[in-house]
Amino acid sequence: MKIISLIITLVATTALIALGQEGTVEEVKHGAKKAGETVKNGLETAGKKTKEAAETVGEKTKETAKTVGRKTKETAQAVGQKAKESAKTVHRKSKTALNKAKAETSGQKSTNQAPNTPSPTDR
Repeated sequence: MKIISLIITLVATTALIALGQEGTVEEVKHGAKKAGETVKNGLETAGKKTKEAAETVGEKTKETAKTVGRKTKETAQAVGQKAKESAKTVHRKSKTALNKAKAETSGQKSTNQAPNTPSPTDR
C-alpha cells in the first residue's frame, strides 16, 4: 500500500506541477500577445504620421515651386521690359547724335563753299 500511495502522490505532484507550468505558459502567451499588439499599434501610428508628413512636405514643395516659377517669370518680364526700354533709349540717342552730326557736316560744307578769290571789299 505504501507503494500505491507513493505512486499516487508522485502522479498528483506531477499533475500539479504540469498545471502550474501550463498557467505560466498561458500568462507568457498573453503577455507576448499584448506586447505584439502594442508594437503593431505603434507601427501603424508611425506609418500614419510619416504619411501625413510626406503629404505636407509634398504640398509645401509644390507651393514653393509655383512661387519660384511665378517670381522667375516676373523677373524675366521685368528684365525684358528694361532691355526694351534701354534699346529704345539707345536708338533715340544714336539717332539724335547722327542727326546732329549730319547737321554739323552740312553746315561746314555750306560755309566752305565760298570762293577762294578775295572779294573787292576785302582789299
